[in-house]
Amino acid sequence: MSLDERFNNAAIAVKELAAQPEDEDLLELYALYKQSTVGDCNTERPGMLDFKGKAKWDAWNGKKSMEQETAKEEYIAKVEALIASIGKK
Repeated sequence: MSLDERFNNAAIAVKELAAQPEDEDLLELYALYKQSTVGDCNTERPGMLDFKGKAKWDAWNGKKSMEQETAKEEYIAKVEALIASIGKK
């Protein structure tokens, strides 16, 4: 199975977790997904009252310069770890 197929399967599987992951895990998943699909952060940081938006932006921007293939591998590994600890529906 190719990396893209594994990545797409992981993106589907993460929606089938038995419970919602911790906020830190969600931010990590978001950042890795965006880095995998878009590349380096290409938007301005949200305003000071958009706490959720800033957290997501900071997480994604923290992955700057990471290769998209590396981000996909890390995303897949993170999803597999969450499935192992939380389980699927």
